[in-house]
Amino acid sequence: MPKLIANALLFQLAWLACVLGGDGPWLLVAGLALAVHLLWVSSWAAQGKLLLSVFLVGSALDSFLLNLGVFDFGEPRQLIPLWLALLWPLLATTLNHCLAWTAKPWWRASLLGAIGAPLSYYAGAQLAGVNLPLGSGPTLALLAVIWAAVMPVLHGFARLYQAQYEQRLRSRQSA
Repeated sequence: MPKLIANALLFQLAWLACVLGGDGPWLLVAGLALAVHLLWVSSWAAQGKLLLSVFLVGSALDSFLLNLGVFDFGEPRQLIPLWLALLWPLLATTLNHCLAWTAKPWWRASLLGAIGAPLSYYAGAQLAGVNLPLGSGPTLALLAVIWAAVMPVLHGFARLYQAQYEQRLRSRQSA
């Protein structure tokens, strides 16, 4: 239980540091949260593939939405800022830990995605000064639909990589 609480607190602390600190020195807090997660809550062997996959997929998704005009960071850009990209591996740290309860049945993940993600994006946009050119309502509705699909997919990655990790452990133990 202490590791689940630590996982949730590390995510929230790093989320705030990223959103409030932007691409500045506060990103070190996110790096520290990831390091603590990998050294104490889990390990690179168990979750490295998940963190990298979610980072790449999520950054691509948000960059796609940026290029569609859903987000405006106040300057022309093709890719999302680093602070937003770092939120993706931070989210990945929660999938097998404090958010594991949302994995099954799948609709829990969809419900959490449809409600929690738009609220998180909205709060982050307000705190970080990110404009939502489509307007708040349409943007939140679009994010709700996207995230109702994204969260079950992310949990699918988590299950797949966890099963692969456990298979590697069993193979080593039997050798």
